[in-house]
This record gives sequence, structure tokens and C-alpha cells, in this order.
Amino acid sequence: MAVVKHSAQRVGVFLDTANLYHSAKNLYKSKVNFGNVVKDALGGRTLIRAIAYVISTEGGEEKAFFDALTKMGIETKSRELQIFYGGTKKADWDVGITIDAVVLAEKLDVAVLVSGDGDYVPLVEYLKMKGVQVEVAAFGRSTSSKLREAADSFLDLCDHPEKYLMRSMSRRGKHEESLLKEDGV
Repeated sequence: MAVVKHSAQRVGVFLDTANLYHSAKNLYKSKVNFGNVVKDALGGRTLIRAIAYVISTEGGEEKAFFDALTKMGIETKSRELQIFYGGTKKADWDVGITIDAVVLAEKLDVAVLVSGDGDYVPLVEYLKMKGVQVEVAAFGRSTSSKLREAADSFLDLCDHPEKYLMRSMSRRGKHEESLLKEDGV
């Protein structure tokens, strides 16, 4: 079945920033250009809400990032990093993203989940059951195959990393470029 996209569709964009951050860091040693991700995920349709789920630390060094998201028109929801006995750290937004998507579903024609986390498959299935078209945008090389299969469409950020990363591909070193070419990027 072909995915329908038109300018009157009401779209909600849910950004799992930690998931994309770690994918970009591990795959490209770079940071994500969330503005371009939202722009392309939206695809000229009507934005109802774009929400970035972020993690704050005690040092507060992420404040400039949060401010940049807000200037782009992206709402931020923040949760503090939890540090457990023994040094284990956790900052999980899966339930928060799921609840927001379920609550907003009746106001949306399309939900765009910006994450590669397979834990969202039940959310995708639920939203589709409610008549919401579900699209996923993430770096394909680090995205759950089950999530890709469950979604109505998938925007693979690996197809054009120069567009979705903060650092220009042309500024990379020759060694780094050759590694990317070997990986088919």
C-alpha cells in the first residue's frame, strides 16, 4: 500500500533525541541536525507539534542545545539523568513518548517517530489501529528491522548523512571518508 502524503495532513513529530544522538555519534562521530530531520519528516505537511525528548545533566551543558531546538519551533521535554549505585546511568523516554503519541493521536493524521528503537513497535501498531499513519525517521544502520517493518514508511537518514549531520561531510578527514565509502554511505 502506498503512503499518502499531502499538505493538509496534521503531523506530530516525536524525537527520541538520545537515540539519534547515539546513532550519529557511533556511526558518524557527528551530531544530528534536528532541524533538517524535522523539515524532511514533515514533508510540507501541517505541523501540529514537534516534541524533542531530552536529557538534562547536573552540569547543564546541554542548555544551548535545548535553546536551539526551541528556536527551531521544537518543544522540549526534559528528564534528568538518573545515576544508580555502581555508576549505572539511565535516562529513558520510551514511556513518555508513547503516552504523548497516544494522547495526541486523535488530533493527528500522521505520527512521525524519530527513533530506531524497536521498543516502539507496539506504539506503532496501536497508532495504526487508531487510523494514524505512522512514519519512522532514523539512521537505518542502527534501526530495529521490526520497527521498520511495522511503520507505514521509513526515512533512512543514512541515505543522506550530509543533510542530517551537523558537520559537513566535506570537512571529514580522508580516512573517515574512506571508512564511510566502505560502509556504502
